[in-house]
Amino acid sequence: MSPTYSHVVIGAGAVGAAAAYWLSRRPGTRVLVLEQHEVGSPLGSSADHSRIIRRSYHRPEYARLTDAMFAAWEHVERTSGLRVYTRTGGLDLAPPEHGGDARLEVFRGALSAAGHPYEDLTTAELRARYPQWRVPDGTTALFQADGGIIDIRRSVSAHLGPAVAAGVEVRTGTRVTGVDVREGDVTVRTTDGSVTAGALVVAAGAWLGELMPDLGLDYRLTLSREQVDYVTSTHLDRFTPDRFPIWVWHGADVMYGFPVHGEAAVKIARDMRGELLDGPQLTSEPDAAETARNLRFLVEHLPDAAGTPLLGRTCVYDMPPDRELVLDTVPGHPHVAVFNGAGHGGKFAALVGSVLADLLTDGSTPHDIGLFALTRPAVLDPGYAPDFGLHA
Repeated sequence: MSPTYSHVVIGAGAVGAAAAYWLSRRPGTRVLVLEQHEVGSPLGSSADHSRIIRRSYHRPEYARLTDAMFAAWEHVERTSGLRVYTRTGGLDLAPPEHGGDARLEVFRGALSAAGHPYEDLTTAELRARYPQWRVPDGTTALFQADGGIIDIRRSVSAHLGPAVAAGVEVRTGTRVTGVDVREGDVTVRTTDGSVTAGALVVAAGAWLGELMPDLGLDYRLTLSREQVDYVTSTHLDRFTPDRFPIWVWHGADVMYGFPVHGEAAVKIARDMRGELLDGPQLTSEPDAAETARNLRFLVEHLPDAAGTPLLGRTCVYDMPPDRELVLDTVPGHPHVAVFNGAGHGGKFAALVGSVLADLLTDGSTPHDIGLFALTRPAVLDPGYAPDFGLHA
C-alpha cells in the first residue's frame, strides 16, 4: 500500500511550519502537519511576539549560518507579505566583574571567523550611544548592527499560510501517541487514527522525549521552564526599536531583553533560570519572584524602563546535554529528520525548515550542520557532563 502522504510533520510551531512550507515547494510532495494544540497555542514555544535574532554567537558554526538565516527570513517575508524581522542592532554587555570583557572574546572570535563586522564600545561610548543604560565603570559592550527581533508568532503564519495555499494539510487538536519507523516509510499513530508517510519531520519541542524511544533515540533531554516579563513605564518612547537595541547582559546572571515590540512594554528575562521539569509540564502562570528579580535588574541598569509589570509569559527549553541544536536524520533512517531547539533555535527557524526539506528530499544540505549531528558525543555518550550555558 502506498503511503497516504509524502511527509508528515509533527509540530506546528515555528520550525514545523517552516519545514512544511519548504517541503511544499518541492515537486510531488503531499504534506500533513500534526499539532496537538491549536496553531499559536500559548502552551507551545512559538506564541510570544519576539525572539532575538543575531549574528553574535558562541561558536563560529552558528555565525557562519547567519547569512543563510537572514536570507531565509527575507524570502518568507517576501512570499507571505508579512514582516517578521525588525532590525534594531544588538548589544552584548559585560560588567567588569564575573570575567568582564574576557567573556565577550568568544563572540568576537565567532564573528571574526565568519567575517561579520562588529564594534567594541567602551563604557563612555556605550553611555553616549545608549543613555538608557546605567552601568558600572569598566563595562564594555559589543555591538552588531544586524541584531534584532523575529516575531516568532507571526513567523508561524508566514510559513503556514503559503504552505496551506500550496496544498499542505494541517490537523490541530491531534496528539501523536507513537511512531512506527520502517525501512522507507513510517506510520504515525495519533488520537485521531494512524497515518502513513514516506518521510517524517519531528519538531515536537518539549514533547520530543515522549517520541524518542520510537525513534531509536535515548539521549538526555533536559526541560527547563523559562519566563519573560513585559514591563511598562512612562518612558516607553526611549525604548522604541529605532532608539534601543536587543541586548544580552553577561553578568552573574545572563539577562536579555528587547525594546518595545508587540506590547506597550519592554521585555526582559533571565536565561536558564533553573526550574527543571520532569516532563512537559506547561503553565502560563508567571512566577512573581522571577518578575521581581527582573524588575530589580531594570531598576539598577535601565531605570527609565522600570515601571510596572504588565504581563509575564512562560515557555520550556528542550536541551540536549551540550545545549547545541539537534538537526539531523536518525542514524539508519534517512527518511526521519529530528529538530531539537535547545532553547535558542527560534532565530534559525526559517533556515532550519529549508535544511529539513533538503535532508528529506535531497539526502543532504549545502549548509554545514555537522555540529548538530545525532552522532556527536553529547548525544551518544551517557556520561557527557551537561553544559547549559548561554547559547541565546
